[in-house]
Amino acid sequence: MRKTNKIEAVFWSIALPGFGQILNGQLIKGMLFIFLEFLINVMSSFNKAIMLSFLGQISEAVKIIDYQWLMFYPCVYMFAMYDAYKHAGDNNGPFSFLPFAFGAYFVTVGLMYSTKLTIFSVFFGPIFLPMLFLIPGLLIGFLIRYILKMTKIKDDDSSA
Repeated sequence: MRKTNKIEAVFWSIALPGFGQILNGQLIKGMLFIFLEFLINVMSSFNKAIMLSFLGQISEAVKIIDYQWLMFYPCVYMFAMYDAYKHAGDNNGPFSFLPFAFGAYFVTVGLMYSTKLTIFSVFFGPIFLPMLFLIPGLLIGFLIRYILKMTKIKDDDSSA
């Protein structure tokens, strides 16, 4: 059986959490992520909010979402991506989890502020604002990973 490519595993996890695990041959874990995705999605009315947001009815999306359920989604989603990435291919390198973890943190914060925050007088709502918050989360995660890797290299060089 061929080893799964890391990018392929991440993209399948973006499509649906659990698909990356199934691709990696981890069927039970994959089915668990798919179950969690459907449970959170249905209980939070997430798909309906996505549809309303894309149709420009962002205020309606805010009203129908169950935030108590949706708050679980960013961590489950990002962890499923990280897990698929980690178990695909070889050589994960140190601190590979940081962009995924910071992405989850920032998306969660974006979700918390999504009912009130506007950027340049634009109200993005509970779908688009968390997506925007993902960008700085990933950037900060990659930056911290880079700094820690450089620090580790310098520590290794000085102890040699």
